[in-house]
Amino acid sequence: MTDIHGHWQPGCEPVVDAFAKNFAQGGEEGAALSVIHRGKPLIDIYAGHFSNRLAGTTEQPWQADTRVNIFSAGKPLVAVAVLRLIADGKLNLDDKIASIWPEFAVNGKADISVRQVLCHRSGVSAFHERIADAAVFDWDAITTAIAAETPWFDVDQGQGYSPFVYGWILGEVVKRVAGTANFYQAFQALVAVPGNCGAVYGLSDTAVTTVADIAPLKRPAGAAESDVARTPGADSASLGRLMKSDPRGITNRAFANPMSLMMSTNTREWRQAQIPAANAHASAADLANFYSALLEGKLLSDEVLALCWQEQSSAVDQVLGVPLRFACGSMLTQADRPDSRFGRGARAFGHPGAGGTLGFADPEYHIGFGYVTSRVGQSVLIDDRAIRLIDALYQLPEIPL
Repeated sequence: MTDIHGHWQPGCEPVVDAFAKNFAQGGEEGAALSVIHRGKPLIDIYAGHFSNRLAGTTEQPWQADTRVNIFSAGKPLVAVAVLRLIADGKLNLDDKIASIWPEFAVNGKADISVRQVLCHRSGVSAFHERIADAAVFDWDAITTAIAAETPWFDVDQGQGYSPFVYGWILGEVVKRVAGTANFYQAFQALVAVPGNCGAVYGLSDTAVTTVADIAPLKRPAGAAESDVARTPGADSASLGRLMKSDPRGITNRAFANPMSLMMSTNTREWRQAQIPAANAHASAADLANFYSALLEGKLLSDEVLALCWQEQSSAVDQVLGVPLRFACGSMLTQADRPDSRFGRGARAFGHPGAGGTLGFADPEYHIGFGYVTSRVGQSVLIDDRAIRLIDALYQLPEIPL
């Protein structure tokens, strides 16, 4: 039996039990869960261990502040940096990207707006031509390549999720408008400090050896398959088939051009680069604090905060092949689908990270939620382990409207 460490309020034992079940039956190795209710900690637990091959360590005890690559769960962090600039009157949602970044205007991109990038309707979802593996670690090289790109579909005429390019476009906008040397400096000032969020883009030489390595999820022998209802195509096997069916198509190029986007997660180069859409390193508490700070009005005015849950796009996504709803930088809840259900409230919003990690806010229930794991499962959307935690949380009588 895995020992569960941390703190929780009386009555939250069903959530702690669900967390323990993820270790006993779900293949969990190291993970943490943080839940903040009405601005106060409700649950802050962690368990298991992690490895870091750069440090030559294995089975280090997981701690409350252990950071891990949160992949796309970091996309709302990038979006809120943009929204902070809007709230401060330095940027408008419908400003053209090219008005801030003139080199971006070529090849049919002159009319793409900040809004369209935030809700994945820009058409700039991936690179057409092959990109050198090392380019993703070089901000100037990758943004130069993006500026020369051509949209995959007419602007605002479809929805195409951008796993990686999204972050570099918005990161360049944030850097230029904020007047900082790089995206992370702006993120620190706009989001991390006021939001009490310790997420890091570009780890220091010391920090690269303290974060948890990522590895595939391995279910224990005899573990039952999940009975979670999923939308067809919402797992990595289906995504793989989409990629193989058209090697030069948008899905393949979005995830595997270059291959370093899929193969470099545990390397020093990845951890020290700034890849805003995919390489934030954060703890569970960092995510919960971020979403709680949003709901408490510490980051955005009420008017701008509403952009986090106001629907901007809803369609069968051209990259992922599943129905998705987007606000400005966040996915929106779909109550009939556990793998896309962010809590219970109708305005809930958040984002999963590849294969496990999840952060969300539920305004109706006043919840900020953060879950991180070092074991990557098969889901493209919300993982079974996180679904188990969400279900247990919302059965608590301590979570009233």
